[in-house]
Amino acid sequence: MSPLLKTALFTVVVPGSVAVLIPLLIAGDRAAAAGATRVLALLLLALGAVLYLRSAWDFASFGRGTPAITDAPRRLVTRGFYRYTRNPMYVAVLSAVTGWAVLYGMPVLWAYGGAIFVFFSLFIRLYEEPRLTREFGDEYVAYMKRVGRWLPRGMG
Repeated sequence: MSPLLKTALFTVVVPGSVAVLIPLLIAGDRAAAAGATRVLALLLLALGAVLYLRSAWDFASFGRGTPAITDAPRRLVTRGFYRYTRNPMYVAVLSAVTGWAVLYGMPVLWAYGGAIFVFFSLFIRLYEEPRLTREFGDEYVAYMKRVGRWLPRGMG
């Protein structure tokens, strides 16, 4: 199976569940915000979709792998949004969850987003960064020095 097809399947199951299905199940039949709040929420959701889809494309087409830890890219991906943040797919999921929290104004969705951020932070620091350092060595170390974990250098 091609990396693109595997990435598409992974996307539907994992980020699709975390960033779309679970927030919608939490929101239930609660009314969505209107006006400027709705616009902001939709912008956050669109940002999440664009960030994720482009980054997943880069994983599959350039890295020749998928976002799944069992089928990671064979090449270090530093193009596209990876030029600005080392974790654009995680930023994308967090953007989407924030969009839902803004749209529905539910504290439980904000808490859900916070829990996801803590999980992602621990996973990145304890698993991904050490694994990528072992796999890509000096290339990854130099990349970490150039590119921020969450935000572009100079933004936080």
